[in-house]
Amino acid sequence: MHTILDYQQYFLEHLSKKVIEKEPKNLYEPISYILNLGGKRLRPTLVLITAEIFGSIYEEALEAALAIEIFHNFSLVHDDIMDEAPLRRGKETVHVKWDINTGILSGDAMLIMAYQLFEKYEGETFRALAKLFSKTAIEVCEGQQYDIDFETRDDVTIPEYLKMIEYKTAVLVGAAMEMGAIIAKASDQSKSSIYAFGKLLGVAFQLQDDYLDVFGDPESFGKQVGGDIIENKKTFLYLKALQLGTSEEKKRLIQLFSENPEDSSKKVDEVTNIFETTGARMETRLEVEKYTKEAFEILNELPISKDKKEMLHQFGEQLMSRSF
Repeated sequence: MHTILDYQQYFLEHLSKKVIEKEPKNLYEPISYILNLGGKRLRPTLVLITAEIFGSIYEEALEAALAIEIFHNFSLVHDDIMDEAPLRRGKETVHVKWDINTGILSGDAMLIMAYQLFEKYEGETFRALAKLFSKTAIEVCEGQQYDIDFETRDDVTIPEYLKMIEYKTAVLVGAAMEMGAIIAKASDQSKSSIYAFGKLLGVAFQLQDDYLDVFGDPESFGKQVGGDIIENKKTFLYLKALQLGTSEEKKRLIQLFSENPEDSSKKVDEVTNIFETTGARMETRLEVEKYTKEAFEILNELPISKDKKEMLHQFGEQLMSRSF
């Protein structure tokens, strides 16, 4: 087995060979731009790892890994337009660097390109990959719509929020892992189990993202701390604080999330304090641990060797150890 860093490097080398230099430039340059902005390359790395864990070679999974990465970045381009986000990974977003119409069209092209990459695979493998990809793509769109709907709702429940992050984030992690298993022709039980493992890890990852947005170290987290509070996002922390807080704390929290002051530092400080005093901070950490534990319990039952389980366990640990 290779190391996790090896797999990341193999994918980056493959990505570098796929630089798109075609006409019209205003369609393809934004695609190359977003694909080369960096990121963790979490999903494509998981495709490669899982393919080898179930007995294939990573080279066979490179096109599927690229498809997952292109789809993920397509969703970011369109999400940034919907969110009117100026920056992505510290650089101008596609619709800011070019324009909104270019962002929409380049994103559309990326979605089609992702589908095209599965054409490398034949017969049952192609059918299984395309079926999983289509199901996952629709779920990601559904998750994004839930997220948009929640912005104007004051009655979002915790189960609804968990469903939203499952669709918007976690299903793509699960799909990445199942794709590796499909390419390796693993058993139906193994494919189902590795998907469940990835999805649970994806939920834990997003919950931790919520947590780190407020309580993380800005240098290691790589984002502005308190960004979700400034944008009035109803994250797990917010919903848990409403559930656990006193009537006074709940009233104040709702009031703060209806305000958009020019200087947001006081708002961030006050909301952070409410998350602390209500116990929402601790409850969010416990929820991350719960989902991570459930994922590892599934991993322990997988019919693979101890060293392969250890690699997936290590990947999960690294994912979850982004500085609490």
